[in-house]
Amino acid sequence: MPSDRPPIDPDASSLTGPYDLLVIGAGATGATLALEAVRRGLSVALVDARDIASGTSSRSTKLLHGGVRYLELAFRTLDRRQLRLVREALAERGHWLKAVPFLAHRLELLLPTRQPLAQAYYAIGLGLYDLLAGRESIGGSRCAQAKEVQRLLPDLAPDHSGVLYSDGQFDDARLNLLIARTAARHGALVRPHTPVVELLQKNGRLCGAVLEATDGQRSQVEARVVVNAAGIGADAVRRLAAPDLPSRLQVSRGMHLVLEQALCPAGTGLLVPSTDDGRVLFMLPFFGRTLVGTTDTACPAAAAEQPSPEGEAYLLDYVRRWFPSVQSPQVSSRWAGGRPLLLPDEAATSTAGVVREHSVERLPCGLVSVLGGKWTTCRTMALEALAAVTAELGQTLPAPKAAPIVGSAADAAQTTTGLAALRLRLTETLEEQLGPAGAAGLSAHLLASHGLEAEAVLACASHAAEREPLSSVIPLTAAEVRHMARHEWVRDPEDVLARRCRLAFVDTAEAERLKEPVRQLLDEEGVHAGS
Repeated sequence: MPSDRPPIDPDASSLTGPYDLLVIGAGATGATLALEAVRRGLSVALVDARDIASGTSSRSTKLLHGGVRYLELAFRTLDRRQLRLVREALAERGHWLKAVPFLAHRLELLLPTRQPLAQAYYAIGLGLYDLLAGRESIGGSRCAQAKEVQRLLPDLAPDHSGVLYSDGQFDDARLNLLIARTAARHGALVRPHTPVVELLQKNGRLCGAVLEATDGQRSQVEARVVVNAAGIGADAVRRLAAPDLPSRLQVSRGMHLVLEQALCPAGTGLLVPSTDDGRVLFMLPFFGRTLVGTTDTACPAAAAEQPSPEGEAYLLDYVRRWFPSVQSPQVSSRWAGGRPLLLPDEAATSTAGVVREHSVERLPCGLVSVLGGKWTTCRTMALEALAAVTAELGQTLPAPKAAPIVGSAADAAQTTTGLAALRLRLTETLEEQLGPAGAAGLSAHLLASHGLEAEAVLACASHAAEREPLSSVIPLTAAEVRHMARHEWVRDPEDVLARRCRLAFVDTAEAERLKEPVRQLLDEEGVHAGS
């Protein structure tokens, strides 16, 4: 099996092809498409203008979910598209929970109310939610009375009962990265920090692209088919092929906060069922803190990743309403990301009611664009795009070969068994150096980030001290930074602290403190920003 270590030479000039497929955009959908294509024997190049998962795919609410709100909208508006989206997303939720059990886990959430009739209404709706999951169900919903709610969420405003239901919680950026690594392991060439600046055509058909390397040098790559999976930047890529194309997307900014206070100490999240403007909000356990989000505001693509004071005030207002004892919540991190929403037939003033469905577009020049969608359904989108690629190639692809995600085994049972055995070995290895609590904490962190590769991460330590955590917030070690530099396409401290490890998304000040130590480790590994 080929090594999945990225090429040492980052110069885009070595990426000449020809390839069967060039994928533009290494977010969740683009990386998954690259994986599904190489599984079927296609030669693939995957490029991104920035880091892997640096856009929307690292800025989600960290939920693998069918969408309770979409289910309610389906019945309120008799919209089959919403219902189809929920069923599709629930099936994909089940897929990812099995495929990467170390990165994704079941999370129980409370839908609260003080009204018995509302509780009955929620119970019926969430019962249907469970039913739609079918064989991929991860646990039935149930009614919770005020005493149990108080135990699970002790700071919640009193006298709430509600309904408890289950969805999935996951590390979005690491799953995206591991999908890309899996594609590379099976033959795809993966190049972050390599923007496409021009699409090449011959006789009115796309035949490749012009890429720009980090030193500004440009080169051409040949490809039989080009797929645009650029997320909120997809319209810009479409216009490289045909400048006069109308927009297909409306960008919606979703902002999140992380609070130092642990408002979900028992591990149960809260779904705020309706805000004053008809949205829903989540308040979720997140690395011992609380993740609050998200807003839903139409904006230009260029502004999608800019947190706003108005968005922060909006979210904190709801924290205070639902947790009245927390009148001075301490924000340790804030971020925003853009959702690529398919434009409706007529212009809408609000994005909250836009269906989060997707579309695969084929232009006359052969450009295939994957538009819209959401994280949970990236595999569905990738497979639909692959069908369009197959049509463009005019050939039948063989059955896919097995390709477990890096860190997993061939099936969920093997992965679970392997992780349990590995946890014991890691804890035993680390206990003398770090003590029982430190060993358990670092072992849990390594397993949750790297799965069955955790021992290989520790093996990157040049001496014992490099296995000691650099931070008390998330136990990142020097050994792990070295592993990231060698195997995960890291270019600078932000790649490490924001996406390979989630520290910058949990505690901005702590991530800032670690920038220089991480930079020194990257320098030792021969990694330099912009190289």
